[in-house]
Amino acid sequence: MMWDSDQGLSPVGCWLPRADCFWCLPPQILAPSPEAGRRAAASSSGHRGLLWRLRDKQCRLGLFEIGPGHELHQLMCLMQAGLWAATQVSRDHPPAGVRLRRDPTPTLPALPILPRALARARLAQQKGSPTASSAAGQPRGLPTEEDFSEVLTQVHEGFELGTLAGPAFARLRHSLGLAEEDYQAALGPGRPYLQFLSTSKSKASFFLSHDQRFFLKTLRSREVQALLAHLPRYVHHLQRHPHSLLARLLGVHSLRVARGKKKYFIVMQSVFYPAGRISERYDIKGCEVSRWVEPAPEGSLLVLVLKDLNFQGKTINLGPQRSWFLRQMELDTAFLRELNVLDYSLLMAFQRLHEDERGPGSSLIFRTARSIRGAQSTEESGAQNRRLLPDSPNALHIVDGPEHRYFLGLVDLTTVYGLRKRLEQLWKTLRYPGRTFSTVSPACYARRLCQWVEAHTE
Repeated sequence: MMWDSDQGLSPVGCWLPRADCFWCLPPQILAPSPEAGRRAAASSSGHRGLLWRLRDKQCRLGLFEIGPGHELHQLMCLMQAGLWAATQVSRDHPPAGVRLRRDPTPTLPALPILPRALARARLAQQKGSPTASSAAGQPRGLPTEEDFSEVLTQVHEGFELGTLAGPAFARLRHSLGLAEEDYQAALGPGRPYLQFLSTSKSKASFFLSHDQRFFLKTLRSREVQALLAHLPRYVHHLQRHPHSLLARLLGVHSLRVARGKKKYFIVMQSVFYPAGRISERYDIKGCEVSRWVEPAPEGSLLVLVLKDLNFQGKTINLGPQRSWFLRQMELDTAFLRELNVLDYSLLMAFQRLHEDERGPGSSLIFRTARSIRGAQSTEESGAQNRRLLPDSPNALHIVDGPEHRYFLGLVDLTTVYGLRKRLEQLWKTLRYPGRTFSTVSPACYARRLCQWVEAHTE
């Protein structure tokens, strides 16, 4: 269990169980349809024998499977059922200009959906609707203003799930080559999510899909407001710099149980995927206050994300890729500075390369083709700061050095430098004289993180 001994909080940040808090509701488990669960489990485990399952279990030591009796099990069931239905809407009614692969529609969880929610989704596809008319004047595949502002609410038995800017995120998933049916199968009912022991000081809850490909995190309402306000510029930045280190956001949702308070969560690609051979994980902010984590005992397989002070005396050996990495850090942190954002993290993980994985090898032609896809010319590719992508899943977050594979990504992009943070900076200046801490101006934060990266790479 994950208790905060300093604050006396429950694993999900509640002081005491409350009847109006869906985190604390009694375990009245919302079960998806048995048919849907069996089908999803069978599809994800097909052709996988005993050895694969044993290896999969070993790789997940330190992560906690959210099964019946777990304090977050009910929340997980609600999220899975809601995400399954929400993704089905985007499969049935894709945004204009997006062509999806048409596979047989899977069985949905046996939960009623309010007809008006689906009717609204269908309306956007009809000729003459605002979305359709706006899309007519847009370049093919680019989000419209209505894509960013749409809110779709689906009412289920006992809860409702909202999908914010659904068409914009559907377009983004499509641009990443992520099939909607794969996204739906990974996040829907069938196999339980994983919870991991987070070293974050926030009261958020963190989940991984069972295959560890997708990461889910609860957010405060003000964080969601900031994210949605910046979303059009975020999408534009990814279009200008397709190999950006920014984490790929895949969805923003709200969840309300009965008459309880509305809660929010995001879905994003996990930076640490595939995780099977990762040996070390770090969360870097470029400062020192509260940036130490007690490491796991030697020989332990507990999955911990360490921090800046744990990295002292170590370097990242990127070889020829270092110049690309430094330039991309400059581009991405300059973008975040323009958004007036701070307190984001550079996630890093290490994996030793096998002998046959070093160098481009026989996949050079394929890697070159996928790396320049979408660029109109060599000059444009250079301006976009593209690189040679590895032939691997999650290639946008993977950089291969001479001896190690590095998983790199910028996450937590929702903290705005407003009055609250300015007062916090003043307090920390008095509390920690002469020491570096995370709450500084966005310009100082970006500059300091880039300096840290330059000092710790070779």
